[in-house]
Amino acid sequence: MSQPSLRPQKTALLLAQRIVGDIHQRGNRAGDRLPPERVMLEEYSVGRGTLRESLRFLELQGVISLRPGPGGGPVVQQPRASNLAHSLTLLLQFEHASFRTVVEARGTLEPVMAQLAAQRMSDEQIVELGRSVETREEQPGDEGAVRQQDRQFHGAIAHGSGNAALGCLVDALLETLHGSATGVDLPDTHRSAVDDAHRAIYASIAARDPARSAAAMRDHLAAHLEHAERTFPDVLDAPVTWFLGTT
Repeated sequence: MSQPSLRPQKTALLLAQRIVGDIHQRGNRAGDRLPPERVMLEEYSVGRGTLRESLRFLELQGVISLRPGPGGGPVVQQPRASNLAHSLTLLLQFEHASFRTVVEARGTLEPVMAQLAAQRMSDEQIVELGRSVETREEQPGDEGAVRQQDRQFHGAIAHGSGNAALGCLVDALLETLHGSATGVDLPDTHRSAVDDAHRAIYASIAARDPARSAAAMRDHLAAHLEHAERTFPDVLDAPVTWFLGTT
């Protein structure tokens, strides 16, 4: 039996892959300018329409920004969590998933990352994690700042796990929840409980105790879910919807 033929990839997508490969090969960093259009047309031997479609695709993926004007053109960017979150929310919307599923995913993933962070975080990263805890406690009345510190705390542990895939995924989950289930104002009593939980997680990681770190994170997220179910279950059960905004 003959195998079904694979659909060939669009030329613009193949060109986008080549451009990304060249960015890495040259060692380009965020802020570096790519060659002007005329040079890229000659280098890649493609038409202007194909090149511009590739660049627009890369812009949507957060790989480049396209600056207008005589001194403009494609500039290398560092993709952000929002880029992955946009794709994730689109997939979840078509799966008819609720925000509860995202919170539950955090409860499964983050204890593992706290365990790894206790083993892998550098001394400098642990010091920064402690500062994050202190900064949050110094801003008890500033809801926006508290929430930003909360995301930084969890993000630091995720990336401190030494697993880039897990770190990016947690960043995307936090981005997906931003302004929804985690955007509801918390009473001072629960905020104090969160501060205590963060201190316990930090102390466990600083002590290089993987099992205690995982348990502290698990307890923290379980308590958060319990509070959310009791306080705003309608928000947790709301469907995830695709968004295009950035934070």
